Amino acid sequence: MSKKHRYTVEVAWTGDQGSGTSRYDAYSRDHLVRVAGKAAIEASSDPSFRGDPARHNPEELFVASLSSCHMLWYLHLCSTNGIVVTGYVDDALGTMEESAQGDGRFTDVLLRPRVTIGAGGDIELAKRLHDDAHRFCFIANSVNFPVRCEPSTDVSTL
Repeated sequence: MSKKHRYTVEVAWTGDQGSGTSRYDAYSRDHLVRVAGKAAIEASSDPSFRGDPARHNPEELFVASLSSCHMLWYLHLCSTNGIVVTGYVDDALGTMEESAQGDGRFTDVLLRPRVTIGAGGDIELAKRLHDDAHRFCFIANSVNFPVRCEPSTDVSTL
């Protein structure tokens, strides 16, 4: 008999410095990793990608690293494609199966990013850039199970 374990992690970008992703150097890569009932983990991208070296990077976490990697690629692609992101939260869900013998492995990760873009932004392009972010994600390209993405995108009314 197999046993399934599910892990829910929220990753929220905190790097909007007033102009979203209007330029590559206009936003911080800082974000928070949250698990219900536990202290938040301050995270960022690797320092070579303009991240904060005092924070955990995506490679130090597993389910959160898949979410973080997708998000960081997505923000970069939006920045270089003229999409101003003003909010990003992903409620990622990882599933692991454990066998009766005690061994196990992750079988699936579902990314569920909720993205807010600036007024007048191209919502269809913003949605399509998730496919590119998934294709470029180093961590997703390194795992032997499916990483799925079910994003939602809203336009800011402010």
